[in-house]
Amino acid sequence: MRAAVYSRYGPPEVVRLAAVPKPVPGPDELLVRVHATTVNRTDSGFRQADVVLVRLFTGLTRPRRTILGSEFAGEVEAVGRDVGSFADGDAVFGLSGDRLGAHADYLCVPESGSVAQKPANASYEQAAAACDGAMLALRALRKAGLQPGQQILVNGASGSIGSAAVQLAGHFGAHITAVCGTANVDLVRSLGADRVIDYTREDFTRDDRRYDIVFDAVGKSSFRRCRRLLTRRGVFLFTDLGFLWHVPVLAILTRFTGTRRVILPVARHDQRDILFLKELIEDGAFTAVIDRRYPLDAIVDAHRYVDTGQKTGNVVITVA
Repeated sequence: MRAAVYSRYGPPEVVRLAAVPKPVPGPDELLVRVHATTVNRTDSGFRQADVVLVRLFTGLTRPRRTILGSEFAGEVEAVGRDVGSFADGDAVFGLSGDRLGAHADYLCVPESGSVAQKPANASYEQAAAACDGAMLALRALRKAGLQPGQQILVNGASGSIGSAAVQLAGHFGAHITAVCGTANVDLVRSLGADRVIDYTREDFTRDDRRYDIVFDAVGKSSFRRCRRLLTRRGVFLFTDLGFLWHVPVLAILTRFTGTRRVILPVARHDQRDILFLKELIEDGAFTAVIDRRYPLDAIVDAHRYVDTGQKTGNVVITVA
């Protein structure tokens, strides 16, 4: 089968298309023929491995897993002998977790993993793009204890995580202020933001409103700058380790202050969350934002674009 592989860390050009053995499903696994996947910030970060901490998970000198990609949508081609809830021909979507491997024609995933029947009203491309950013945003909002009627500010509201956070916060009944660039103001408003701040014209950290949650979905601000925006019991959500990995330290320290906490959500791959997301898509309450689509043989171009840090929503790779 075809797969986009990399055997060393570095720029997008370290990724190449190669023929590799087709995986064989274990007793509790599904063999999925991948129709669509994505290139996201995680793929870019694992490929570059500029942060030493990343290499503790991916391999110190070279990657242990040579096929990137965690989001997928496709068709079940075969199931293991113990699989009971999926069958050949099922259209599915989900996350492969730390197994990665979705940048390929075929992928094996456990039946009990983050996989579900694909929403009937979503294409394979839309389903693949709906997973990673939404799952992290969902976990973050739950961790922060978002309640109906609360005020939330989402910085980076046009990205994969941010665009999901806006839609999910709206579903949970929050009042949403979103921060993005000029080109995406209308898009973000259409996702459900009550108020949009164009960061090219206004410094959102000088806003005179106070928020129960400030969600920095792009890692381009700081607790120091955003602290004044929070209510006394407010929560600052961050999706990045920050300069010199200071965010985990702040998350620990602010747990004991009783006011203005920092939370760094850790993504968990849970089938219940994928099923919840499937329901939202089917109800029309969530739609993945897709910026660009590339075929698998142009995946290096997709990596280059993601590396610019300017993508809107998700970058999809069409495979089958």
